[in-house]
Amino acid sequence: MHAPSAPVSAFFSACLHQRLGIKALASLALLAGSLVGGLPAQASQLADVQIIDRSSGRRLPLYYHQGEYWVAGQPGSSYAVDIKNRSRGRILAVLSIDGINAISGQAAAAVPDDGYVLGGRQQWAISGWRKSDQQVAAFYFSHSDDSYAARTGRPRDIGVIGVAVFREREPQPQPPILRNREAQKSSAPAAEASSADSAAPAMPPPASPAASAAPSAPVAAESRQATAPAAPAPVAPRLGTGHGALERSVTRTTEFHSASSSPAQIIRIRYDSHANLVAQGIIRAPQSAAQPAPRPFPASPSGYVPDPPAY
Repeated sequence: MHAPSAPVSAFFSACLHQRLGIKALASLALLAGSLVGGLPAQASQLADVQIIDRSSGRRLPLYYHQGEYWVAGQPGSSYAVDIKNRSRGRILAVLSIDGINAISGQAAAAVPDDGYVLGGRQQWAISGWRKSDQQVAAFYFSHSDDSYAARTGRPRDIGVIGVAVFREREPQPQPPILRNREAQKSSAPAAEASSADSAAPAMPPPASPAASAAPSAPVAAESRQATAPAAPAPVAPRLGTGHGALERSVTRTTEFHSASSSPAQIIRIRYDSHANLVAQGIIRAPQSAAQPAPRPFPASPSGYVPDPPAY
C-alpha cells in the first residue's frame, strides 16, 4: 500500500491494497480550500472536491440546479480533480470519471477497491487516467464522441464525476489474558470434551424465514435497474472526458482496511459545456443592456443651426 509520507501517489493490486495519491502538480499542490460552491454540510463529510482548470489553475465554479451540482467545461481544456481529506485519519477516495474507475479502467463501483489513499488533512490533485505506477493520461474536456468512455463502448454515464470516500478501520484492542493455575486445571477436562465435540462435523444453522424470503443481491440490483426511470435526453453535443497525453505521476502501494463496505460519503458533480448549461437553464443567460426606444424620425432636424464644436 502507499503511505502519504513522501510526495508520491499510490497503486494497489488487491481489495485491501488501495492507491495513495500525494504528489500534485506544482501549480495545483498549493491550491487549498473547501469544496467550491458551498456544498451542503454533512455529518459524515470527510473530503472536499474541486474541479481545477489546469491551464489557468483556477477552480471551476459550481452551479446548483434541481438537486445536482454542475461545472462548465471548456472543450479541449485539461482538468484535475482536487481532493482534500478533512479528517485526521486516512481515507480512501475511489474516483469515477464518466462511470469508469480512473485507476482500473473498469466500470466504477462505490466499493473500497481501486482508489487513492490520502493521509490526515492531505490534499492531492488527480490529473489523469492511471496508466502505470509512473504515468497517467491527462483528463481533458472533449466532445462526447471523443471521450474515453465512448471510445471504449461505454457512453451511458458520460458527463459525471464521482468520488466515493471510505474511512479506515481502526485496529481492535486485544482482550486481557487471565493467568490462573487453578482455573487452568479445572478447565482442562472441559477443553478435552470440547475438542472431541469439535471433531464432529458442524451442522449449518436453519435458515430464518426472513432470510429465505429475501431476494439475492444480484436479483435485487437487476430489479432496481429495470424500474429506474430513463435519464432525460441531454443537449447535444455534450462534453465527456478524453484520454490525453501521458504525464509523469509516480505511485507506490499501501495497505488500507476500510471500516465499511459502503462509502461514508459520495460526491457527485456533473459537467457539460457552458452553452449547454445555459440552454438547459442551469446557468442563467446574461442579460443584455436595455436598448433605447426606437425613434420614428431619427433624422428630423431641430429647426435651428447648431453651434460649432468648441475649439
